[in-house]
Amino acid sequence: MKKVIHTSGKRKTSIARGKVKEGKGRIRVNKKPVELYDPELARLKIQEPIILAGELADKVDIDVRVIGGGVMGQAEAARMVIAKGLVQWTGDMELKEKFTHYDRTMLVGDPRRSEPKKYGGPGARARNQKSYR
Repeated sequence: MKKVIHTSGKRKTSIARGKVKEGKGRIRVNKKPVELYDPELARLKIQEPIILAGELADKVDIDVRVIGGGVMGQAEAARMVIAKGLVQWTGDMELKEKFTHYDRTMLVGDPRRSEPKKYGGPGARARNQKSYR
């Protein structure tokens, strides 16, 4: 039986689900190779855990599907899936330590969400101004 690991990652309103299996180091985000992912800044964000893992990433194929949110939110959710998947696949505590030391949000989700808008103003906290003149 083949070893397959399913992981998920979230950032703001983006949700990424991924599958890690034995392979030749191919990483695809929404069925597109990560090397062709645009914009460049998002691509670099996604590639961070791959570069940090080094040769470990060459032994697995990772398929990531991302929905919702914006470009960078999706990139960070995908990067979380890749990092979590690599740590679970290898079971390597040194790799986990390396990821955590580099950037904790690779393995631990960021709980911040946008605050809902309320009545009496244009935003969550801003209120309409009033004048008595």
